[in-house]
Amino acid sequence: MAGTTTTNTITGNTNPTANLPPLLDLTIDNITPNTIRINSQASDARLKYLMARLVTHLHDFARETRLSSDEWMAALQFLISCGKICSDVRNEFILLSDVLGLSLLVDNINHPTLPGGTEGSVLGPFHTHDAPVLPNGSSMTSDPEGEPMLALCTVKDLKGNALPGVTIDIWETDSSGHYDVQHADRDAPSERCIMKSDDEGRFWFKGIKPVSYPIPHDGPVGKLLERLNRHPWRPAHVHFKFEKDGWDPLVTALYLKGDPYESSDAVFGVKKSLVVELGKVDKATAEAYGVKEGSWLLKRDFVLSTQKETEELRDRLAVQELEKLGLNMKLVDHLPVPELD
Repeated sequence: MAGTTTTNTITGNTNPTANLPPLLDLTIDNITPNTIRINSQASDARLKYLMARLVTHLHDFARETRLSSDEWMAALQFLISCGKICSDVRNEFILLSDVLGLSLLVDNINHPTLPGGTEGSVLGPFHTHDAPVLPNGSSMTSDPEGEPMLALCTVKDLKGNALPGVTIDIWETDSSGHYDVQHADRDAPSERCIMKSDDEGRFWFKGIKPVSYPIPHDGPVGKLLERLNRHPWRPAHVHFKFEKDGWDPLVTALYLKGDPYESSDAVFGVKKSLVVELGKVDKATAEAYGVKEGSWLLKRDFVLSTQKETEELRDRLAVQELEKLGLNMKLVDHLPVPELD
């Protein structure tokens, strides 16, 4: 009855029902606005906006494609399969987000690069939280088959000042193209570590020359790539994740120049500014860092921006894009919500 209240037996909250739409005789033409209207009871303005746009785009997708019942069920079964194959060391949903280009899109929106800054790349599904904390100069590999590589790196701000005390998470595959978590007999982390930049913003480590490898393609995402006639390969790379209070976190990677998959990465992670060419360790460097002369040498200066700098740029870009779309929005905690005033 209009004007009455009911008590939610799950939460115990008393909610008015007088303004709810009559959810009867719903059709192709009115299902979308009615779904949005009933979801609009949410008190969280951002959640309300997200759900309204999600419902709008999902319903429009079904209308535009004339989605069949069989296709709809196949999509649901695909998502169920993604969930079933997930484990503590494998996340098929991150992989799905990666191959659809969504991971890179969301990262670019949330972490825009200021002029002179290091561009971001995809996190990927194989980052872990059990990497050992190692002092600078340590080896993070236990792979005797890998080609030794010395990495000499720095972390600076946009003005070229050294950034000490930055936490750097580093990981790569072994020489067979597998991350440690992909090995059933894994008993300890390998080809990964966490380091801190020193007083001069430097960090250095011993690893192996990265190799190309296929993303896991024995599950539903792999089958999807096969149906799309897409290969599952990623170019050789090393992952880096930088964190320091007051600074925008940076997730990025360095990719080897000339890799056969440099321009067709299965997860769209490669950017020209992140492509590097390895050198060779000379005699003086070999003696200074305790490695063999002739080993592979990776050198890179990473540049971070402050959290404030990144937020200001992100807000400016958000306003510009919203204006292009003709949307009357305001930013709350740097996220757009409808402007109702």
